[in-house]
Amino acid sequence: MIQANNIHYSYDNLKVLKGVDLNIEKGEFVSIVGSSGAGKTTLLQLLGTLDNMQAGSLIINNKEINKLNQKELAKFRNKEIGFVFQFHNLLNEFTALENICLPAYINGTNKKKAEQKGMELLELLGLKDRSEHKPDELSGGEQQRVAVARALINDPKIIFADEPSGNLDSKSSDLLHKLFFDLREKLNITFIIVTHNKELSNMTDRKLNLVDGKWA
Repeated sequence: MIQANNIHYSYDNLKVLKGVDLNIEKGEFVSIVGSSGAGKTTLLQLLGTLDNMQAGSLIINNKEINKLNQKELAKFRNKEIGFVFQFHNLLNEFTALENICLPAYINGTNKKKAEQKGMELLELLGLKDRSEHKPDELSGGEQQRVAVARALINDPKIIFADEPSGNLDSKSSDLLHKLFFDLREKLNITFIIVTHNKELSNMTDRKLNLVDGKWA
């Protein structure tokens, strides 16, 4: 599903990633852990194609990412990859359903079909009765579930998450973690999660420890 070879990345003269290799199978649930500044978020952004690699190669779902132009890359990312971040990044002027449907609209899905899929996801995540609520009318846990639904709207093969429960209380965190594993089982999605949450990382199929830009 994901094959990364010899990834290097620097900010000016600061070397953040120093030759990282990674192979992840379809349906695998992998956590990336390490201290702050180890390069976890940088690696996640590169694997998720949100930033361009300075050196190395990346293949995702048999696509050589290095060979895609920016338009092809944007289309690939929108269709194949979903993202969940620590802060929900929901647009306050839109309802939960509208927030969820945005990536589908960008993908060219018609409004009726996108809303139907959005409502199915809201029901799957236990939020069917919250579809018309705006983000400031939802709890933190509900907002994060809306963000998860948004990540799922285009049926991605992979979900990348950066500290997804870092802004939640313990009860909401536990519910979110359970949700991720339920989704993996139901939809066979590959999960790659950066987290400081030891409980979550210990639940995953593999826990990878990044230290000073390399695997420990």
